[in-house]
Amino acid sequence: MSVLIADAITVVHTICALAVTIHVLLHKRDVGSAMGWMGLAWLSPIVGSALYAVFGINRVRRKAYRISRGRQPFIGPAQGRDTVESRAAAANRALAEAHDAAAASAPARTDHLAPLVQAVAAITQRPLVPGNAIEMLRNGDEAYPAMLAAIDSAQSSIALMSYIFFADAAGERFIAALVAAKQRGVEVRVLIDGVGSGYFFAPVLSRLEAHGIRAARFMHSLVPWHMPFLNLRNHRKILLVDGRQAFIGGINISEGNLLADNPRHPIRDVHFRVTGPVVWQIAEAFAADWYFTSGEALSGDAWFPRLQPRGEAQCRIVTSGPDADIEKMDMMFLQAIGSAQRSIMIATPYFLPEERLITALCLAAMRGVNVDVVIPIKSDHFLMDWATRAHVGPLLAAGGRLWRAPKPFDHSKLLAVDGEWALIGSANWDVRSMRLNFEINMEVYDRDFATAVEAQVLQRMDRELTTKRIRNRPFLIRLRDRAARLLLPYL
Repeated sequence: MSVLIADAITVVHTICALAVTIHVLLHKRDVGSAMGWMGLAWLSPIVGSALYAVFGINRVRRKAYRISRGRQPFIGPAQGRDTVESRAAAANRALAEAHDAAAASAPARTDHLAPLVQAVAAITQRPLVPGNAIEMLRNGDEAYPAMLAAIDSAQSSIALMSYIFFADAAGERFIAALVAAKQRGVEVRVLIDGVGSGYFFAPVLSRLEAHGIRAARFMHSLVPWHMPFLNLRNHRKILLVDGRQAFIGGINISEGNLLADNPRHPIRDVHFRVTGPVVWQIAEAFAADWYFTSGEALSGDAWFPRLQPRGEAQCRIVTSGPDADIEKMDMMFLQAIGSAQRSIMIATPYFLPEERLITALCLAAMRGVNVDVVIPIKSDHFLMDWATRAHVGPLLAAGGRLWRAPKPFDHSKLLAVDGEWALIGSANWDVRSMRLNFEINMEVYDRDFATAVEAQVLQRMDRELTTKRIRNRPFLIRLRDRAARLLLPYL
């Protein structure tokens, strides 16, 4: 009997390992990852195959692909059915065509950033649209009053998405404003992350639902077979009011961002108010995430009104995530770095990019581009700090410079190239943001705005972290940092 059981286990193991091998060969592009999973499947009978089935298959990407083959989340029902929704969908299609036509009428660039325009258009499948205005808001002290005033002025719709939305001193103000908007007849949708805003308890959700506001938690589940999704988070921060003005950037909703109130754990950050035609792309991104989570398609003038020019900036939204948008962010970073001729200025709370981005920054520094990266003197994740010091050696050796911003913890995410191009949004310079998180960023072609972003990065430069200082650390500290760097794919 024992021989028969052993033979049966061998057969099951062989079948499972062969199935994993076939799936890996068809779906895994990274050679190291592919070899690792196949080795685990063959060398760990049944257990290795089970681990691959749970953790190795990107089900989020498959679900996103099925959605994209069905219907566009911001379009609504299919044509041919004479309903209010179908007429709204037709209006949205007309708006999309008008949006693309406006983008096509913009003057084409002929300078060294022209390849960047073309590459990001191919990467994102979105046009670069002119006629936008952007206002920089520093910390929650400036951002929250502007956001709350926008909510108070809403007439038709409010869409709010945040990775962190706590029911604390800051969150209570937003809850009250959203409830008041709902009571005066405004359509309100709120999407919070299923982990960042509280995995077991999310008081904000119950408070909003108690007042009839439609709210949802992104990829939240307590069932064991959904546990692999816990590592895939929606890190986007979006506020849309009447489909006409938007707020994006890095600021979550928590009292730590209100520096004037002297919070226990203060956070410095920047946020941005955006008006103009590019708001349509931001609304499209929210609608896709809302549909992905709730199954409700947003359509009609309340969510997608026709937008007029408000400024001079040319802008485009770049979304990324472990679904159909995977690898878009780092591909854009690579092109931006390769296009730089004079300067690359980065501010990020965490700096642990993949080797290919480090290599691109090294090459830029070697060809004479000033490469400056600003990170906090101390972040809110000590493992990130340890790993960063073990990761930046090649960049410093190539001539790049790493600066540490003074306290409080700086959560800003800023990038400027040659004082001509800037990137703002939610993504950090780490593998989590590039591979595991759903992020939203906006590229801006505007000299005045790029100069303002550069000024923000310059203000954060305090103490330079040199190669000598890294090498002179005690042996055990360097060994600890090297060990932390091994966790790079998951930090």
